[in-house]
Amino acid sequence: MHNIAALTELLKNPKQILITTHHKPDADALGSSLGLAGYLKKRGHQVTVITPSDYPDFLNWMAGNEDVIIYSPESDALVQKIINQVDVIFCLDFSALSRINEMGEYIRQAKATKVLIDHHLQPEDFAEIAFSDTSAAATAELVFEVIRDMGDQELIDVKIGECLYAGIMTDTGSFRHPSTSRNVHLIIAELLHIGVNTSNIHRLIYDSHTESRLRFLGYVLKDKLTVLREFRTAYIAISGAELKEYDSKTGDTEGLVNFALSMEGVVFAAVIIDRGNAVKISFRSVGNFSVNDFARQHFDGGGHRNAAGGISYAPLDDTVRKFISLLPEYKDQLLEN
Repeated sequence: MHNIAALTELLKNPKQILITTHHKPDADALGSSLGLAGYLKKRGHQVTVITPSDYPDFLNWMAGNEDVIIYSPESDALVQKIINQVDVIFCLDFSALSRINEMGEYIRQAKATKVLIDHHLQPEDFAEIAFSDTSAAATAELVFEVIRDMGDQELIDVKIGECLYAGIMTDTGSFRHPSTSRNVHLIIAELLHIGVNTSNIHRLIYDSHTESRLRFLGYVLKDKLTVLREFRTAYIAISGAELKEYDSKTGDTEGLVNFALSMEGVVFAAVIIDRGNAVKISFRSVGNFSVNDFARQHFDGGGHRNAAGGISYAPLDDTVRKFISLLPEYKDQLLEN
């Protein structure tokens, strides 16, 4: 309650506010940001949402999307100006400033009061006010709770509710992950009560594939999926040339790792993608095997116990070899899981 009291005091008068989220925002990152923005605007604040990179087209339906500023070298001066002018900076769905690229140092040096709302493990201590709960299923869940605990739940309208629902739905894997708690369902019940069309949101996010994405998915599952049954592990490695061949857009690789993890007997999965400037890795697991620990120890990453990300600056083939070479060290854990 101390943080709620501090935030209530901070926001009692109109402020200039910046909201930002992590690189390559997903539905929870963007949904929690735009949902919070909609609420703060209702409270009379001036709000700007800046993302450190682009995000999938299937999220463009969210209310407020049209006003989002996407960081780029061309917008750098504008972004720095906004960061230096605002009174409050909300940092949503990331636990370390390195997750927002160039914007990280700008925000670290900013005089604005920083507020963290996040559910990832081991958050960096950079915010004056922090709502950090690793048991939460989604940052959008925490945003709902913050608004409710400030006594403003009635300000959550359908447009705000749609954004928050999208974040919770996707981060819970459509309510099938272990993080799907009683609290999650109670919040969803409140969003249903105000009229959020849940089936339409599911369709907008999951049933809006382009032909090229479906053909890319078929190629990946047929030719790029490798199964290492002795380690109960599967991985997919994708080169930059393959992304180009299938005209891959932001979001087209989202969810690939879940296909690898869905196989019977597989408890650890990775998707390893050459993005040009670096190799990005998505890790998923089931049970007690911590991909957060694995990513932090070996690939400068982290996240949650069963879902994490990492990065490598070695070539794609070398990164894949490193990944495979690490598996014997974890064989007992993987077989016991």
